Amino acid sequence: MAAANNEVPAVLTLNAGSSSVKWALFRVGSPPVLLASGTIERIGLADGIITVTDAATGHSERRTIQVPNHAASVELLIDRLAQRGNAVSVQAIGHRVVHGGSRFANPVVVSSEVMEELHRLSPYDPEHLPAEITLIEAFGKQFPQVPQVACFDTGFHRHLPRVARLLPIPRRYEQLGIRRYGFHGLSYAYLMEELERLAGSEVARGRVLIAHLGNGASMAAVRAGSSIDTTMGFTPASGLPMSTRSGDLDPGLVSYLSRTEGMTTEQFHDMVNARSGLLGLSEISPDMRDLLEQEGRDVRAAEAVALFCYQGKKWIGAYAAALGGLETLVFSGGIGEHAAVVRARMCAGLEFLGIRLDRSRNEAGAAVISSPESRVTVRVIRTDEESQIAQSVCRLLALGAGR
Repeated sequence: MAAANNEVPAVLTLNAGSSSVKWALFRVGSPPVLLASGTIERIGLADGIITVTDAATGHSERRTIQVPNHAASVELLIDRLAQRGNAVSVQAIGHRVVHGGSRFANPVVVSSEVMEELHRLSPYDPEHLPAEITLIEAFGKQFPQVPQVACFDTGFHRHLPRVARLLPIPRRYEQLGIRRYGFHGLSYAYLMEELERLAGSEVARGRVLIAHLGNGASMAAVRAGSSIDTTMGFTPASGLPMSTRSGDLDPGLVSYLSRTEGMTTEQFHDMVNARSGLLGLSEISPDMRDLLEQEGRDVRAAEAVALFCYQGKKWIGAYAAALGGLETLVFSGGIGEHAAVVRARMCAGLEFLGIRLDRSRNEAGAAVISSPESRVTVRVIRTDEESQIAQSVCRLLALGAGR
């Protein structure tokens, strides 16, 4: 819908998790400019948390309220938009959609055909897709004239080489769409654009390894600007250990736990997605900050941190081999951006790959944390998936051209 003269044309971005929604409002432009952002957390629990931040002032509001389901979060978001009065006019809504399957890679305008395919893909990622579908449908009912755009987290990895895409299971399953897809694609796309802006196109088209380390953690090997391998596979539960996800496991555990404990497939799914990783190993917390604080006095915390760093180091070595050498290593995500000790431990002993950190720069969280003699440039870059969604929406719909 067209904006009135006194209204700022804007794009709303939505990033739905299994029990949360992150949103942001951007003024249309090239690039889009953040106006406000917020989160709705602990959906389905009695003590839901809503946080809203005004980008211009930095002022944040936080309150507790019960949010029974994702549909209810839509009403809260609409109320928040209404509170801005006539200040903004939402021109489009962009959604992070975790899984695009074999069909979707590039951002697409949501249609009945797209929704039919997303419903079909829902079993691929029952942790995220149902919530994302709920938001798309609810906003479609509330704002039928506003275009919605689905931006796929798997899209960045669409050109994976076949050898990296294939899973070593009977070939007929590939015809059913079972293969390595990879995730965190919106983050990787943003980080590659930032790397090019900061260091130039020659560096960005070199041999790059990105470590997106947050509640969900993955790495991607990027050569000539394209992903050639990534740690997550058919689902986001594979690869590195994460806050509550196990990462790679021996598949024999499925039958063993079924025989010895009577564990069902649903219980196994819950265990590897919600009760494993840092939480399962530490029995304390899924938050790396808590574990680093307690590792000196609790061996469980120390072992959880050690495993996370050890597995990260192994993947760095593996992807240096896949790339045929390494020129740039980028740390990002909540842990990658803020936990200097994790960065140091993952890089310790990798001097043979040409990785040498500068201790003071690393502890200060500098943009470049490698030492002058390091053959590999090690960077810390803040990721911004919401900005990437807004940019994708504006490009696809040709919003803000000339602004």
